[in-house]
Amino acid sequence: MGEVREDPQKLKRIAAAAYDYENDPRWADYWSNIFIPPHMGSRSDVVDHFKRKFYQRYIDPDLVVEAMSLSTPSQSAKPSASSSTSSSAVNNEALAHNAGSTTRSSGASAAVGSNTISVCWDRQTIQFSVNAWVFIVAVLAIFPLVPRSLSNRAYRLSFMGTTCSSLYSLYALYGRPRTWNLRTVQVYFQSIIATKDFIYFIYCLTFVISHLFLKFALIPILCRALEHITKFLRRNFNRSTLYRKYLEDPCVWVESNTTTLSILSSHAEIGLGFLLVVSLFSWQRNIIQTFMYWQLLKLMYHAPVTAGFHQSIWVEIGRTVNPLVQLYAPFLNTPVSVIQRWWFR
Repeated sequence: MGEVREDPQKLKRIAAAAYDYENDPRWADYWSNIFIPPHMGSRSDVVDHFKRKFYQRYIDPDLVVEAMSLSTPSQSAKPSASSSTSSSAVNNEALAHNAGSTTRSSGASAAVGSNTISVCWDRQTIQFSVNAWVFIVAVLAIFPLVPRSLSNRAYRLSFMGTTCSSLYSLYALYGRPRTWNLRTVQVYFQSIIATKDFIYFIYCLTFVISHLFLKFALIPILCRALEHITKFLRRNFNRSTLYRKYLEDPCVWVESNTTTLSILSSHAEIGLGFLLVVSLFSWQRNIIQTFMYWQLLKLMYHAPVTAGFHQSIWVEIGRTVNPLVQLYAPFLNTPVSVIQRWWFR
């Protein structure tokens, strides 16, 4: 007798379900860029769907991922019609026992599903549009042949655009505080303060209000915008002829070098801190901005989303600077110790 062959897609789905997503750093970055309503993000079927999409993109492109059903499967109704109606009222997804109730329930569920897809698509499109605009304006700001007045205006607009993009992303993912009392606002800020969007919001705010024009500060903005643009194009235009002909190779390069871009951004962010310290000895000094920015660098050092890159760079700086201090300026040991205690606190 011939062997009964397993369905290859079934085997792929089993492999996708067994994959260790939590230990793959790409999954955390992928999930943080999925724009869905908070109540949808807590559903296990939604999380499993996006895990399969992640597995298809990064592990096995041959895995077929079916469209996500936003309504729960029909459940067997209880003999009591009143119990079925009550369940439908609570969940707004389960089917009622009689046909009329079934039609109303499924109609409402379909409406909610279509609205959710529309909102999700709109959020992604808005983020893509803003980040594409930021990227173009930032390139215009650093282009050497652009007039100085236009370059300075583009410089500020790029920071303003990233500020709006970060705020919108925070609102889409975390909403707003339920109430505006001190305790609730404090809990809300504790939940967002270590996120990459909040860090970029403070970063851009620091330079928007400054009279300094440090084109070096646009490097992290360009890297962030480039990553967002690439993810959107790869997700939505991977079957387009124009994309495959002109954009696929650059997008693949960006997506495969996100770590390099993060390292570049981290070097630029730390370098800006030292540039601001040097600017204190010029007529363009801004003590408040410098203090705010070093507080932000301290947050970047401790926040999980940026700590890995920043800590490795600071270790290299310490290996270079500490021997020089010990050899040529031992009187700086006390100030350096005080700064380190503040930094690690």
